[in-house]
Amino acid sequence: MTALDLSSPVAVVGTGTMGQGIAQVALVAGHPVRLYDAAPGQARKAADAIAARLDRLVAKGRLGPAERDAARERLRPADELTGLAGCALVVEAVVERLDVKQELFRALEDIVSDDCLLATNTSSLSVTAIGGALRVPGRFVGLHFFNPAPLLPLVEVVSGFATDVTSATRAHETARAWGKTPVACADTPGFIVNRVARPFYAEAFAVYESQGADPATIDAVLRESGGFRMGAFELTDLIGQDVNESVTHSVWRSFFHDVRFTPSLAQRRLVESGRLGRKAGIGWYDYTDGAERPEPHTAEPAGPPACVVAEGDLGPAAELLALIREAGIEVREEAEDEGTRLVLPGGGQLVLADGRTSVEFSDVVYFDLALDYRTATRIALSHSQDTSARTVAEATGLFQALGKKVSVIGDVPGMIVARTVARIIDIAVEAVAKGVATEEDIDTAMRLGVNYPLGPFEWGRRLGRGWAGDLLEEMHEIDPCGRCAPSLALYQYARATPGKREDTP
Repeated sequence: MTALDLSSPVAVVGTGTMGQGIAQVALVAGHPVRLYDAAPGQARKAADAIAARLDRLVAKGRLGPAERDAARERLRPADELTGLAGCALVVEAVVERLDVKQELFRALEDIVSDDCLLATNTSSLSVTAIGGALRVPGRFVGLHFFNPAPLLPLVEVVSGFATDVTSATRAHETARAWGKTPVACADTPGFIVNRVARPFYAEAFAVYESQGADPATIDAVLRESGGFRMGAFELTDLIGQDVNESVTHSVWRSFFHDVRFTPSLAQRRLVESGRLGRKAGIGWYDYTDGAERPEPHTAEPAGPPACVVAEGDLGPAAELLALIREAGIEVREEAEDEGTRLVLPGGGQLVLADGRTSVEFSDVVYFDLALDYRTATRIALSHSQDTSARTVAEATGLFQALGKKVSVIGDVPGMIVARTVARIIDIAVEAVAKGVATEEDIDTAMRLGVNYPLGPFEWGRRLGRGWAGDLLEEMHEIDPCGRCAPSLALYQYARATPGKREDTP
């Protein structure tokens, strides 16, 4: 099944920001486009707005004047829903209410032909439930664009329970023909991106709620150590706290209150207070004129240790040994059957975050996971009240000698980046095991949809298939509420690694 022919008219119902963006994408790709909105006169205003954006594309040299003029000729508003007769694809982008969408598509079925592809841009409702109201549900599919649709490449192509394979394939290839990067997804709460991304917000909020660190510090560690484009607090301020919380609640309810998707009480209070983020002038941060952005906690300078002893394999942090040597600090390596750590001159130990806390040991400082220890500009450390001041100073000085800023946070299991990445990997692995999407499509979706530095499976391959499960098991042992319990799918994913199997039961 191939993409829709460019001569085939495409209709967009609902002419808000998303509707206009989708219409522009189809229009620039070369289709005739029909616009309809239930509000009188709104479709014509939307057509004018799209025409103005085409003018701006010409001014920027991204579209030729002749192409613009031809696109304008292909764009037509419709005063009545019946004006969409003859369209080969209708994409709906109206209010997120199941009853409204079902009523719309029932009306469309009486107007368009039976081979017209019907699509919803919903981000939170069940594609299956919307399509369940149709006489021919097999031609119904989800086409979830990301805002702004003309700029962001990702499109989630969602197959409902009754969607025909031919319909999903045609929608997939049409999105590709429009210059987008489509990923195939089964109808599941949150689809790919909004499902797999929940831990990014949840873990940051959990660290904050446990008094582990303030928002500015957590955001800085996620950016400067984890390699994420934005931290969770600044990103939810940009999205809108009410919007982000609504998606979290939708996913949580749809999974029958699965504890792993539990919403944040701190975010609930933020929404209740009207602090909705940038659009309200204040959220986690203050955006009013003259307001100062809070600085992340950064440790004062400390002297570097003269030498360190590396015991065991540092695994994901192995690159640190080369960096330490390059900084002029002596490194002695010793084989160790158990444990992977750096021993500091005072006898204290420096250990990569593993899901445990420093309070369990006599003199330990944990350091957080980094996307790339060479390019990371900040490292988080954590320790208990019983950790010696000398060990904390030597650990701080060591990373400062490597050119890193150091943020000392509370003694929280899994720290910040490590627990976030482990939970993202777990949710992604479970999604593949349940047939939601392929590993490749999930990685693509998370890189393009939310700008993650690596997809979950890219992280998993880099860290080792058993890394996330081991860390989450330790976190679950400390707090067995089920929130951080690794899924069965993650256990099986780790055990499938060659060399991991027992010879006998």
